Amino acid sequence: MIRRLATASFLLGIAGMALHVSQISAAQTPSPALLVLNKEDSTLSIIDPGSLKTLAVIPTGQAPHELAVSSDGRFAYVANYGAATPGDTLSVIDLIAQKEIRRVDLGELRRPHGIEFVGGKVYFTSEVNKSIGCYDPATNKVEIFLRTDQDRTHMLIFTKNADRIFTANVNSATISAFRRDASGKWDVTVIPVGKGDEGMDLSPDGRQLWVANADDGTVSIIEIASNKVVETLDVQAKHSNRLKFTYDGKLALISDMGGNQLIIVDVPARKVIKRIAIGRQPEGILIPGSSQAYIALGGERTVAVLDLKSLEVTARIPTGNGPDGMAWAVRK
Repeated sequence: MIRRLATASFLLGIAGMALHVSQISAAQTPSPALLVLNKEDSTLSIIDPGSLKTLAVIPTGQAPHELAVSSDGRFAYVANYGAATPGDTLSVIDLIAQKEIRRVDLGELRRPHGIEFVGGKVYFTSEVNKSIGCYDPATNKVEIFLRTDQDRTHMLIFTKNADRIFTANVNSATISAFRRDASGKWDVTVIPVGKGDEGMDLSPDGRQLWVANADDGTVSIIEIASNKVVETLDVQAKHSNRLKFTYDGKLALISDMGGNQLIIVDVPARKVIKRIAIGRQPEGILIPGSSQAYIALGGERTVAVLDLKSLEVTARIPTGNGPDGMAWAVRK
């Protein structure tokens, strides 16, 4: 189902921004492109990572939090989380035409958040429904794929061969670890972790899942082979939001919203080696390669660019209000 993008009053309220959008949308989308969701503006920014300039700003559904990019780099799929009212749509963005081409009605599914594009389909968490949903762009159909039955199923990760799926269930303080057997059936192991678990990432070697626990200030390290927590690190985060490994697996970056800092952990040594006062309300982290990381600063309307060799901030990119979810689009 396609919904109207905005009401007349909303358009009047952002008239100045709309004029700006029309002025910058003529620039062609580069490859690669940095995509940034602005939660408070309900928009997606297309940014040239070379010039650090915003090339287009595209309206989405209300309060978008996370997004995924198609394997050919031509489309972005945005989870419209919603604000006071739970969101129930995905926005399909044509990155070449720089516009929303479809607003997908999720039916009964509410509060879509974590999202991945796998095998030609879009998988997303539904917090209200305690589930993982699936959207097929080819048929424009939505269904419940797997149920977690855990409270506030928030983030989502697939393994590279897509035979395992992990969800962070914030209010249950658990990870749901799904595994597909030879017959294609999925079984699940519920793994207790720290309170407020949210940010998580798989180590590059696929052996461990690291989970940042926002309410505990800790990181739970799960051994994938056993589906058990084998170690808990006290990184003294005030309220962690995201955790990402560098490509070589030597470092883990944690955005600490409560402390307005980026925490850098030496993975082999299992210790914090640096705390960077990076700015107000650091949220999403994107590490698209071996040289740079991008950290969205929700309280500053910027994305910080971190050099992964010097571990220093080298640039700041202006965005809309409330930047958070990011993605890297490479056309193939």
